[in-house]
Amino acid sequence: MNTAERYIECTIPILPVSDLARSTQFYTETLGFSLDWSSGSISSVSRDRCAIMLSQNAEKAAPTWVWIGLEDDTLFHVYRASGVKVLQEPKNWSWAYEMKFEDIDGNVLWLGTEPCDDLPRQDQEAKLSSEPTP
Repeated sequence: MNTAERYIECTIPILPVSDLARSTQFYTETLGFSLDWSSGSISSVSRDRCAIMLSQNAEKAAPTWVWIGLEDDTLFHVYRASGVKVLQEPKNWSWAYEMKFEDIDGNVLWLGTEPCDDLPRQDQEAKLSSEPTP
């Protein structure tokens, strides 16, 4: 038994995909993930020791979203340059500097870093614009 009272080893999002081979190729070749393993209708891909599972048989009622925390915004530029569909250009909020992309199955990859101190924050600007003027 773990004496450190740690019960959760990790969490791994499982994204529904329509064509496992095509999606695995997108994640490995376009997004720079590595293929960890593939078995039947499910694959695991990872980057920087963080995994995402791709499942061809997963129920899909709506696109699935996954948050990917980053050390810096380098992948914003890499993914845009690779032609990954941009859903939201970079925005700076009090909780994160973020950008959203869409994979080939419509799943949302929500990438973010710590907020940028040198950029205005969207939520603070919205608050200021909604305050009544004297």
